[in-house]
Amino acid sequence: MMRAAGFVFTLVFAGSLSDALAGDAESDRKVEVHETGTGVQFGSWGTLPTSPAPTLIVLASTLDGTLGDAYFRQCGNELSANGYLLVSIDLPCHGKQHRAGEPAGLNGWRHRCEKGDDFVAETNTRLAQVLDHLIADGHADAARVAVCGTSRGGYLALQFAAYDRRVKCVAAYAPVTELGALREFRGAEENKLVQSLAAKQQAEKLAGRAVWIIIGDQDSRVGTDHSIDLARRITKASLAKGIASRVDLHVVAEPRGHTTPAGAPELSASWIRRQIKIDDTPGPEPRK
Repeated sequence: MMRAAGFVFTLVFAGSLSDALAGDAESDRKVEVHETGTGVQFGSWGTLPTSPAPTLIVLASTLDGTLGDAYFRQCGNELSANGYLLVSIDLPCHGKQHRAGEPAGLNGWRHRCEKGDDFVAETNTRLAQVLDHLIADGHADAARVAVCGTSRGGYLALQFAAYDRRVKCVAAYAPVTELGALREFRGAEENKLVQSLAAKQQAEKLAGRAVWIIIGDQDSRVGTDHSIDLARRITKASLAKGIASRVDLHVVAEPRGHTTPAGAPELSASWIRRQIKIDDTPGPEPRK
């Protein structure tokens, strides 16, 4: 392991406890669907708590496909056993967020960009409203909020952490960081909205924030180098502001390409517990 300028390069193969933890969780939990007073649908992994709980927003695809799958729950498998509330929403162009007449999934994201439709801003607004609802109704502890996501979900997790300062830390697994690097965006790399939505554009807002990224060393689907570049930009922005960089980047030997490297859920769960403890304060920071 090498540590330099605020991030970590890790070349390891790690065992996993996720399956065992997920098995215990799945025995008595299921995805429950709720709606905010503003009409935003969201899901929870199990029943909403009756008192404010540390909260993990988990993003991957649809709320059912994310919370209902141990792989996409990631660190949530372990954190839910520690009393964390797990919540999710449908991503843009997925599930009930798929609009009639548009392609589904990442092709839908390109379609929206070509129409000038900022799907990231819309997603940030929905997530903020879900968080508002959970805090106001006494389900979520405003001082203990984390977000994580896998691939496209990791991209939106990073975007939301930059948008809403109530998020204390963000963990991204093999995240998309450059839309133009995806095959679905081939030919649209010069689109102004595509360029403006690159995760690196959020480096200033993520400066000094707790960011954890893991990616395989051979991830050609989203681009290993793009995650490295993002981490370096966040560190550079932090140092320019005279604040400590808190970005941890793990580049792991992973011959399978685009996947979550083994051991990532456990590593990130431990990291999130440390960040939440460090950042625990009497109340939430104002959302910018």
